[in-house]
Amino acid sequence: MPNTYKVISSVTVGSGGAANIEFTSIPQTYTDLKIVFSARMTNSTNVVDDVVISINSSTSNFTMRRLFGSGSGTPFSDTGGGNYNWISQSPNAGATTNTFGNAEIYIPNYTSSANKSISADSVSENNGTTAYAFLGAVLWSNTAAITSISLGGFASNFAQYSTAVLYGISNT
Repeated sequence: MPNTYKVISSVTVGSGGAANIEFTSIPQTYTDLKIVFSARMTNSTNVVDDVVISINSSTSNFTMRRLFGSGSGTPFSDTGGGNYNWISQSPNAGATTNTFGNAEIYIPNYTSSANKSISADSVSENNGTTAYAFLGAVLWSNTAAITSISLGGFASNFAQYSTAVLYGISNT
């Protein structure tokens, strides 16, 4: 069990929204990283949008498996490779007004010289019949230490008041 969580950086999206939420110059002094965010996307045609992750400016060499359900029907699972860097889902402008989804992303051993595993879970809030729960496992096949992380919408931007906090976790 980690005994130290420290805020490395915090971002709140301002007026007009933002294409990405960026964490740069990540210190190499922790064991693991955790991102907690609350987000809403700007696309008005869907109830949710996928949130994608970029590490060290890379959007390639990602493989993933995700499981999600909408509260009705059968849960859905799929896999992807290459550029499948989906990390969570957040409500869009097509969801109930002023609702934000919540997510946690965990990256263990981010400074190691091994490939990087990432786990994520999220919920997209909606006062309607379709709200999604998402579980994802992502592998970034790259041995570089993680120095920057960018989150972005697959088909839209982050809406104003979306927030994200990057934590460094020490196990010592």
